[in-house]
Amino acid sequence: MALPGSSPISPAPLNDPAGTLSRGVFLHTGWRSAGTWVWSRFRALDSVTAFYEPLSNVIGDLKLADLGALQPTFNSGHPALNAPYFAEYRPFMREGARGVPGYRRRFATDRFGDTPDAEFPALQAYLQHLTEQTLAAGKMPVFKFCRSSGRLPWLKHAFPAALHVAVLRNPASQFASGWLLHQEWRNTFFVAAPLRVLGLNRNEPIVKAVLDACEVRLPEQAPSSDDAYAAVCEQYARTIEGTQAYRAFIALWALSALRMGHAAQTVLDIDRLGSDRAYAADSAAQLAAHTGVAPRFDDARDLVDELKRTPSRLTGIDGWSIRAVHGAVQKFIDAHIGSVHAAPVPDVAALVREKLALAATISEPWR
Repeated sequence: MALPGSSPISPAPLNDPAGTLSRGVFLHTGWRSAGTWVWSRFRALDSVTAFYEPLSNVIGDLKLADLGALQPTFNSGHPALNAPYFAEYRPFMREGARGVPGYRRRFATDRFGDTPDAEFPALQAYLQHLTEQTLAAGKMPVFKFCRSSGRLPWLKHAFPAALHVAVLRNPASQFASGWLLHQEWRNTFFVAAPLRVLGLNRNEPIVKAVLDACEVRLPEQAPSSDDAYAAVCEQYARTIEGTQAYRAFIALWALSALRMGHAAQTVLDIDRLGSDRAYAADSAAQLAAHTGVAPRFDDARDLVDELKRTPSRLTGIDGWSIRAVHGAVQKFIDAHIGSVHAAPVPDVAALVREKLALAATISEPWR
């Protein structure tokens, strides 16, 4: 896999003279996966510079004057932050200009091709600059993505000195988090996002396979541009039936899990963090061993228990009607995972099976 435009990573920080630790952390998460909470745990460390959503379309429109206003809303479910989401980009921005140098809007759409696309050298250079400047300042760069799972193998090849961490949550809980925002606040973004990503990648063989497996119905209008198709998906999401919304969501979830199995170096199980304190402590210790920084996960909420206690809150989707798609996802993973696993990631097919069983238990009471 040729990746033009690569450049050497900066020397190891002073606290790692032997150069044995990772030169950064890439958190590959999904929308409503609790990835922002994980990112906030790294951000709390003085030795870290934690970049929020470096591929988000928001990056292209940012102005210095806007930074202070970009804080969690009361219904976001995000943790309270001591600084605005994008504060870490301030040193890279220019007064009177929009955006962060090197960013391109097309970075905001994930891609699922087997080889890097034409935009990837620019994306690599953009992240490389953020990485090198952060390391030169003696800090550990941590990037939290929601738009990187499809490109995870590309990014792992381009940034082999970084630790690539997949953040995984069971699909029922993750879907419910976005569906409730649609149901209660008419926020269609998290319902439309999987439709947009799948539609803009529909010509990739692996995407065609999961669309067929999950029987996903995308908006019929062919995309004339990324922005135009995003608008079509937002409109479609306003009236989509709940089961169809779940099928689209879990299709993207399955693709991300497949990429995780092929390229992630470790997995952070969100469902276990809040219920298994020993697992939370061990996960933090393993990250510290790889990176030299030790995030604290001991205050993780038990998100599974919270959702199980309020099933009646979720309406517009029948839990029984979505059971068949769980089996379809498992067959898809079993057929495509192959025999290549990046140690120490566990058997991803087995992990997906565990998550789908949990999703079935959570979603069964939905009506």
